[in-house]
Amino acid sequence: MRQRWYCTVTDGETRLANILKVKFPGAVEIKVDDISGGCGAMYEVHIVADEFKGKRTVMQHRMVNEALAEEVKQMHGIRINTQPTQEKADS
Repeated sequence: MRQRWYCTVTDGETRLANILKVKFPGAVEIKVDDISGGCGAMYEVHIVADEFKGKRTVMQHRMVNEALAEEVKQMHGIRINTQPTQEKADS
């Protein structure tokens, strides 16, 4: 999880990151940012994980949505960026 220099990490960011760490134990990078000004209405999620290898982007995003299904119900929206671990290492 990336911490911004101008404010602290929100409870929502921490909660979502912890859920993603459990759901994607092969993740080498997980970033969760509250992009709604701290109110928890909109998040941006970036995950690089082994679990995404061989899966199309749509399936990767579906996996993230399923992992956060209960939390997404309380949000206005979520931006998802995923990459398989191998792809990250090659870039």
